[in-house]
Amino acid sequence: MDTDHTDEHTVAGTAPVTDDAPVRFDTKIAVLLREDLEPWQRLNVTAFLVSGLGTASPEVIGEPYADADGTAYLPMFRQPVLVFEGTKELLTAAHRRALSRSLAGAVFTSDLFSTGNDRDNRAAVRAVATDHLDLVGMSVYGPRNAVDKVLKGARMHP
Repeated sequence: MDTDHTDEHTVAGTAPVTDDAPVRFDTKIAVLLREDLEPWQRLNVTAFLVSGLGTASPEVIGEPYADADGTAYLPMFRQPVLVFEGTKELLTAAHRRALSRSLAGAVFTSDLFSTGNDRDNRAAVRAVATDHLDLVGMSVYGPRNAVDKVLKGARMHP
């Protein structure tokens, strides 16, 4: 048996790689934030937007972690979350593009800054028609090239 050769493998949602090659995912997790948010809002919105992704798309969750002492930690996303920013108009356009491509995602509207619980959050979004949502952020997950098209014009968050 040749022990110097590295087997090629494919992880669901990743391109084939060798064991020592960097993993390149064929999917992308991205968050798009409105550029006029305060720093605390950017963090809060990002956390909320990605919080549901693992339940809707369980393949994005990796294996649990453990340290050298065997202390267990929760599993996390198996791939990076890329954070972008753009204008209100860009966010609206990106939202339309994501919907037209049927990509999984979440929205955070300005109304959610004044609610204090999940029930009121859902009611605030439900009260507004899709085209009239005052979006301050959105997340999107799907094939890398489709997500790139959705985010066209956005810039990486500084």
